[in-house]
Amino acid sequence: HKNLETMNGLMTDLLQNRFGRTSCMVALGGGVVGDLTGFSAACFQRGIKFIQVPTTLLAQVDSSVGGKTAVNHALGKNMIGAFHQPAGVIADVSVLQTLPARELASGLAEVIKYGLIRDPDFNDWLESNITRLVAREPEALEYAIERSCFNKAVVVAEDETETGIRATLNLGHTFGHAVETGLNYKLWLHGEAVGLGMLMAAHMSMLCGWLTADTCARIRSLLVQTGLP
Repeated sequence: HKNLETMNGLMTDLLQNRFGRTSCMVALGGGVVGDLTGFSAACFQRGIKFIQVPTTLLAQVDSSVGGKTAVNHALGKNMIGAFHQPAGVIADVSVLQTLPARELASGLAEVIKYGLIRDPDFNDWLESNITRLVAREPEALEYAIERSCFNKAVVVAEDETETGIRATLNLGHTFGHAVETGLNYKLWLHGEAVGLGMLMAAHMSMLCGWLTADTCARIRSLLVQTGLP
């Protein structure tokens, strides 16, 4: 549903119901809903406000924060979009109790990403507390979400439009997007593809002599413990 066809239908609804520049859209759902709503808000009458209310772990720690909005194209993921910051983000950890285990694991892949790219202390905490996160302990989830959002916010504040350091947030996404595009955005969830992509990136780095085999094994162990395929 994250495509121009769905977006066109949404635009028709907005116009038919006489929404205007003072309107505010609310994205209640996962990453697809957030990206589609955000891009629609960015385009409708040249930009209206929107609020993110993410209901998946992946959306709470990644896609709802930072202002990236987009839809997919048959020739590439997120190729059509805009930078449009939400007026607010409301993340309620209680909604995560009803997530399928597969969706939870998908979100944990993005959580792990932050420890790997810029927060070694957080990575150590994740290695010690991954079972608590898989068990959906509220306090552990709250800490992981807050730490992830903080890490992303620091990077985005420095490089909002991704001309430099923000590219580090895409760890695993080059391989991951290739997997998603090859599968026509079906079969695998985004976080599953990113998890595999991070493992592939780590393995490539090991082959290039940039990572030790022990470090690569630690990354794989942490990803496997989430329940990712």
